[in-house]
Amino acid sequence: MIVETGHYALILALSLALIQSVLPLVGARIGDARMMETGRSTAVGGFLLLALSFTALVVAYGTSDFSVLNVFANSHSQQPLIYKLTATWGNHEGSMLLWVLILGFFGALVAAFGRDLPESLRANVLSVQAWITSAFLLFILTTSNPFTRLVPTPPEGQDLNPILQDIGLAIHPPLLYLGYVGFSIAFSFAVAALIDGRVDAAWARWVRPWTLAAWIFLTCGIAVGSYWAYYELGWGGWWFWDPVENASFMPWLSGTALLHSALVMEKRSALKIWTILLAILTFSLSLLGTFLVRSGVLTSVHAFATDPARGVFILAILCLFIGGSLALFALRASSLETGGLFAPISREGSLVLNNLFLTTAAATVLIGTLYPLFLDVLGGAKISVGAPFFNLTFGPLMVPLLFAVPFGPLLAWKRGDLLGAAQRLYAAAGAALLAVILVIAFTRGVAVLAALGIGLSAWLMVGSFVDLWERANFRRAGFRIGLSRLAGLPRSAFGTAIAHFGLGATLLGIVGASAFGTEVITTMKPGDTVAAGGYEIRFEGLSQRTGPNFTAEVGTFRLMRGNAESGTLESSRRLYTARQMPTTEAGIRTRLFSQLYLSLGDADANGGATVVRIWHKPLVTLIWLGALVMAGGGIVSLADRRLRIGAPARRRHGKAKPAGATA
Repeated sequence: MIVETGHYALILALSLALIQSVLPLVGARIGDARMMETGRSTAVGGFLLLALSFTALVVAYGTSDFSVLNVFANSHSQQPLIYKLTATWGNHEGSMLLWVLILGFFGALVAAFGRDLPESLRANVLSVQAWITSAFLLFILTTSNPFTRLVPTPPEGQDLNPILQDIGLAIHPPLLYLGYVGFSIAFSFAVAALIDGRVDAAWARWVRPWTLAAWIFLTCGIAVGSYWAYYELGWGGWWFWDPVENASFMPWLSGTALLHSALVMEKRSALKIWTILLAILTFSLSLLGTFLVRSGVLTSVHAFATDPARGVFILAILCLFIGGSLALFALRASSLETGGLFAPISREGSLVLNNLFLTTAAATVLIGTLYPLFLDVLGGAKISVGAPFFNLTFGPLMVPLLFAVPFGPLLAWKRGDLLGAAQRLYAAAGAALLAVILVIAFTRGVAVLAALGIGLSAWLMVGSFVDLWERANFRRAGFRIGLSRLAGLPRSAFGTAIAHFGLGATLLGIVGASAFGTEVITTMKPGDTVAAGGYEIRFEGLSQRTGPNFTAEVGTFRLMRGNAESGTLESSRRLYTARQMPTTEAGIRTRLFSQLYLSLGDADANGGATVVRIWHKPLVTLIWLGALVMAGGGIVSLADRRLRIGAPARRRHGKAKPAGATA
């Protein structure tokens, strides 16, 4: 009965979404407050129905109800409970239900906490959000119903894909979807503003917290997904430029540009048209990522669906929302005010430069991802665009951007002093130069580019806090007064510094792991020893173990540093019995920010030896720690009081109705 309840809840949620997509919009056009108010109640009610539906699917997985086709195809009675529950979103149908649940969640948040929004704008936002919800609910109910029954009921399930049976998959998809879907709010605000015909600084203040929250979740989701692939797939890499990885990276780049553009719009009423366009493009890239993962056009460990019918449906959604929003933008853009003017050398100018590089980088990744697909469709030729292309195109775009990052907060609004900003960055320049010298002096045969990369990371990390130091004015005011001034700075200033520091830390990890890492591939028999990463690694032998739904062949390795024993490391080859699918579980030893990574290969049939792959990756954990620090900076900025209290009321324009806040 719980399964049918979940199915009916989806149908009722679709009915409410259709009502929400029409009535508030009509009410805003004719000025009917009661019709506009229906948006709030239907948004909250729709979310509750979606939560009920998702809970029903979770219960079906938790109780191993194999009469449900989705549960039968993606679960097994011997799976640990945690993986039974995470299997809910470890498949196409369940993940789409999670996707639309989060979509409803954000709509309910706007309804519940958008009291400071003008009634007409809030009504339009909720209607646009309901359009998206309705489209994806139709997609789920017609092509991807997670509650389809099986008759007769099978005695056992087919098990979840073994590489998805990991704690990382309990965290990664929800975080990623909170980021993907969170940008729908910025999209809805943009379309609502175009419908209303008004975009101003107050609009930017309203949209910034939602954009920042989505960016935080997407940053965490990408970081967790990268680390999951790193340790679970046993390949020793942290980023493969896989098309599905790129699908999440593109909206992150565009969303980062949107955050900075919205800041300019809020502070200086500039870049209005560009900010609206970025809000549309960011969510459009999120929709594109959904299409790539679920259309069957890609083969990837991240991809879910291979049914062309689903791909066609999502492509129709893609064309409808991207094409419709861009058409509306083209009609309305000429009627929007252009905003304030500023000099090229100013804080606004630095943020425009930021936007230029980020959007160009996103376009580069988009071209590299889609070009092989277009070539395959048009001519039948199959090519692969991999790391060499992205490294040669994406990298050079990022270097000038990263160099310019510390300058931005030091430049004044409207007109800045570039020389004065450069003079205040002497400590960052000194740290960068010292880092380059030390790297060259203490490493043999290191590439100059690697040393410069370390220097650039030092420039970023030290330069990120120069603005705080200057604003506290420790040199002239003294330590006590400077500390008081520092404590009085807005949290967004701290958030900016922390996020930029995290960016520098991630760069340091990338350069360290890429330039200074070592790799050893060898065959070993019990008793053999190999040197790698400052360790003497002795192979103790293989043993057999049995898990709840797999068997494993575990290799044990003893680690020595000098004459001291440094513990043991285990790597295993697992065979999941239900699917008869093998996986590799890597052994990882973390020391400070570096890691020794060991992966067990196949046995050599000739001499009984085992292939062992060993990587030493200096500073590699900084890649993910830096990303989490960036997200932490976003959280600090989100806690800024100026974002919590909302935007000021809009000014009257002609005969426009005053913007009154509603309870």
